[in-house]
Amino acid sequence: MPSFDNRDLIVREDILSRARELANLITTTEEVGVYQQAEKRIQTHERVQGLIAQIKKKQKELVAFQNTFKNPAMVEKIEAEISVLQDELDGIPIVQQFQQSQVDVNYMLQSIISIIRDTVADKIEVEAAKPAEDPETCD
Repeated sequence: MPSFDNRDLIVREDILSRARELANLITTTEEVGVYQQAEKRIQTHERVQGLIAQIKKKQKELVAFQNTFKNPAMVEKIEAEISVLQDELDGIPIVQQFQQSQVDVNYMLQSIISIIRDTVADKIEVEAAKPAEDPETCD
């Protein structure tokens, strides 16, 4: 029986072609469209971008106070500030829509992966269960 090393595994071109075709179909779904629209709105929304910038700045401060200054009191204070900023960000409707669209696209992708995995597993089990030779001729 041949053995395969993942580094040497070659996928047939027709399978790769179908995978690209499936990927292109996925990008045309309503879920991906909603995600892309929400992402564009988030990127151009001043308040959202301002909050994201503030959170990133606070996260850098947090790392400095944790690692360099070893100041637990400031770490706690900055964590609380980040939490307030994150809550404000999460409360903005377009951010909620964006987060939901991420969940929806992820669910769709996970469903597709599950269908492929289950279909392949079913086929392998059926093929493995077939007798290699006619049982009446075996001794």
